[in-house]
Amino acid sequence: MSPQVMLPAKRFVVSSVSSDAHMWNLVFLQLLLEEQGAQVTNLGACVPDDLIIEECRRSRPDALVISTVNGHGHLDGLRLIRRIRSEPDLVDLRVVIGGKLGVRGAENIVFAEELALSGFDAVFEADGGIDAFQDFLGSLDSAERPALEPARAAA
Repeated sequence: MSPQVMLPAKRFVVSSVSSDAHMWNLVFLQLLLEEQGAQVTNLGACVPDDLIIEECRRSRPDALVISTVNGHGHLDGLRLIRRIRSEPDLVDLRVVIGGKLGVRGAENIVFAEELALSGFDAVFEADGGIDAFQDFLGSLDSAERPALEPARAAA
């Protein structure tokens, strides 16, 4: 699949889960997104949930991309998405997770359904390749998303 250029430029926050110290996957995703014209904020490795939430509030991204390679993605991912979906101003934020979701090899796919049912917009298992993620990127529209507009002071 050939990469699609996203116009106007989409904004993404890229991060690992709090227990994942790997950085190479985040750099890869940042470069992939930037090559397609996106603006990327890469929070890095071992990012606390509170910092991810704070950055999503500050930058109002088109999507939050969570990547994990340590095998604990399903545990940390569930905790994170439940926190995000409990925040009224982030309930409509697009959030995806991908990578090594567990330590069971091919059986890790069992975690995808639970992650999706808990609120992730898409789940990409490591063995699935990058095509499904690129298809997801191509599906992002530029429609207004009121829930992601900067919060206004109460009158």
